Order: sequence, then structure tokens, then C-alpha cells
Amino acid sequence: MKKNLIRIFLGLLFVPQLSWTIDKKPAREFYKLTVYHFSNASQEKILDDYFQNALLPALHRMEIRQVGVFKAWANDTAANKLIYVLIPINSLDIAIKLDDKLQEDAAYALAGAGYINAADNNPSYSRMETILLRAFSLAPRMQSPPLHATKKQRVYELRSYESATEKKFRNKVQMFNQGDEIGLFRKLNFNAIFYSEVIAGSRMPNLMYMTSFENKTDRDDHWKTFGNDPYWKTLSAQPEYQNNVSHIDITFLYPAEYSDI
Repeated sequence: MKKNLIRIFLGLLFVPQLSWTIDKKPAREFYKLTVYHFSNASQEKILDDYFQNALLPALHRMEIRQVGVFKAWANDTAANKLIYVLIPINSLDIAIKLDDKLQEDAAYALAGAGYINAADNNPSYSRMETILLRAFSLAPRMQSPPLHATKKQRVYELRSYESATEKKFRNKVQMFNQGDEIGLFRKLNFNAIFYSEVIAGSRMPNLMYMTSFENKTDRDDHWKTFGNDPYWKTLSAQPEYQNNVSHIDITFLYPAEYSDI
């Protein structure tokens, strides 16, 4: 009996131990990018008040930081004006539950009353659209840019690269990662905010990324250097990376004064 107990004890001692951990910061973030379309200064004020006083504080209470609110440079003259809200999240489950969490926040409801309770004949925006993204494997976390210009002067460049097929799309993502296009952007100080694959949106298959600059001249100078860089010329000429982008959309943005990034 005594020998059996010893054998059991020794057996338990050398059984491989299982450990369960909760990864609160997974290797690759997800992003919820919401585009608000509006047409006049009254709507813009309601949106600004809502983002600054209700949405961002509520997200901060949920420990969601680095929320970006960006306005299109073209808003001054465009009939269809745009504000982009970028929310970094650790999982799709959080994205699904985000609206429910907001509805449970009394302070959010009070601060956002003007937006939330807008009349149907006087809405806070014309339309809104949501895009879900997943960070690239070699750029898994959002970065805040080390810029010094005032926020109104900055240029945040949002690019969407569409591909003709899913295979071509994966090839372009590979070009950024294994092809080290990301590394070239880093070397040339493009101050990228994020690189991501679109996993739900209206322009798929496509990827989106955002770079940032002190001003328009700084932006133009960086892209000129990029186009002339020997590594880019070699990379873009490789046969395996040909025709992997069928359409590009470029939107110039600047951060709202209350934006986290």
C-alpha cells in the first residue's frame, strides 16, 4: 500500500502541467473603423460633442485607449463631408459587445444625449459605415506618431488597396510583411499608425493602412523618397508581386483636437 502511494505521488509529480492564460493583448489587434457622412456645420458640432464628451470617455472607461477621430481635409469644399473614428480592440468578441456596453453606461447616455436623441428629421449624420480590420502580423499593434505640428496642420494618409482576387490580395499582404514593405516605411519614417487586412467591408478584398506626416510638403517629400528608393524599385519589380493591386483610394485626414492619436 505504501509503495503504491509512492508510485502515485511520483506519477503526479512528473505529469506535464497544463497552464491556462488569458492573453489580454493578443499579438494582432482588430480595428473598428466607422465613417460618418454629414453635410453641414450643425451636424459636425453634434458629432464633435458626441465623440469628445461621450464616446471617447466611455471607451476610456472600458480601457480602450488610442481612439482616433479624423476629419477629411476635403471637408471644407465637399458636399459629402467625412469623419473617421478608429477604435483598436483586442478581439472580435469585444467589437460585438461594444454597443451593448455603451448602452449600459449612464454617463455616456447623459453626455451623448444630443446625438443619441436626434430627431429623425434632423439627424446627426447622413449615413455611417463600419469597416472591421485585423492588424498585419508584422505590425500587430497601433502606433502613435511622434509628430510636432499642430493637429490641424498634420496629414494622416489613409490608403485602401483593392485586389482583383483573394489570391492577389494575399500576395499584396505578403509583400507588406515578408516582402518587408513595412520595413521600408519604417526606415523612411512614414510614421505608420496601423497596417491591416479588411475582414468586413464594402470594398473587399482590400487592405488599409494609415501613415502620418507633419504637413502636406512633408508627405510629398516622403513619397518622393519612397518612389526613388532602391529597395522599393527592386521589390516592386519582382515577378511574384505584379498586378496585386487593382484600385487605390487615398484619403487625406487630420486628427480632431480631442483625438487620442
